[in-house]
Amino acid sequence: MRFERRDHPSRLLTVLAPLGAVLAALIVAGLLIAIAGANPIRAYGLILKGAFGSRLGISETLTRTTPLILTGLAAAVAFRARLWNIGGEGQFYLGAIAVAGFGMMPMVAAMPAPLAILTSLIAGAVAGMLLLLGPLLLRLKFGVDEVVTTLLLNFVAVLFVSLMIEGAMKDPLAFGWPQSVPIPDSAVLPKLLARSRLHAGLLIALAMAAAIWWLQARSVFGMKARAAGLNPRAAAFAGVSLPKTLVAVACLSGGLAGLAGAIEVMGVKGYVTTDLSPSYGYSGIVIAMLANLNPLGVILAALFSATMFVGADSMSRALSIPSYIADVTVALSLLTMLVAIFLTQYRVRR
Repeated sequence: MRFERRDHPSRLLTVLAPLGAVLAALIVAGLLIAIAGANPIRAYGLILKGAFGSRLGISETLTRTTPLILTGLAAAVAFRARLWNIGGEGQFYLGAIAVAGFGMMPMVAAMPAPLAILTSLIAGAVAGMLLLLGPLLLRLKFGVDEVVTTLLLNFVAVLFVSLMIEGAMKDPLAFGWPQSVPIPDSAVLPKLLARSRLHAGLLIALAMAAAIWWLQARSVFGMKARAAGLNPRAAAFAGVSLPKTLVAVACLSGGLAGLAGAIEVMGVKGYVTTDLSPSYGYSGIVIAMLANLNPLGVILAALFSATMFVGADSMSRALSIPSYIADVTVALSLLTMLVAIFLTQYRVRR
């Protein structure tokens, strides 16, 4: 038996691969649920009911989907160009603290709401960009592996946020709890659903996914980024400036992760804490791979992950099964997706 590379993977196979991967992950996770003494069909039914069976469930699922879309896009954009951005978590937190710091300026509270929201979003995106540009410059100048530098910067960013909310940006009205000063009301994103946490950040995330799809599929920059990822030497021979292309990709990827942090503060929390993110940056890597780096696929992958995380809580209460089954299912989805991607590129021959 040997593996033979496919000349042209069929579009149908490319589309069915993620679905098969998710189905395989659900089957394996179902076996674990059965071992725990529960009915897998009932468990998955309770997950769906918890995520979409009520107004609160739907709003919470979509609220959880919003940052996952943006961090998934951040990873997908970078990986497409072979820029291995593992620092989405740090860029998320730096974007969040940048929004809180920007909101402390007196002029922001005096701004009209549309202008305050726009400038705050830009501040968060720029902060995320800067955190990724450093590792990229180290790679371009000295050949330093960006996997290591971006990963380690996650811890640096979280410690920096902790320093700020315990010191210069600490809220004096928080009764000693480590959190930043709240952002002004003018910078708060409007709600999409009354008496819920669902906010306009969802629309921004969907718009960004559509814009990046167009950018990658219809623009010269998208062609250069794909070329840099597929074959850097051939792209350079064809006249593509790899440093300039990678800098643009880094700005876009880091900006998206920083934007996710900014939106989470402006739409949900209103202030920054060190538990702002339940690993949104790391989850973005899983989502990008589940979507096969497709920006529109990122939306569905983020919705799947959010459904598992939100619905698992109600399932856990009903069946007395740990809610960590959601993390297991998403992790299994990543593993099965890697196998599915391999099988779309290679066929088995005797």
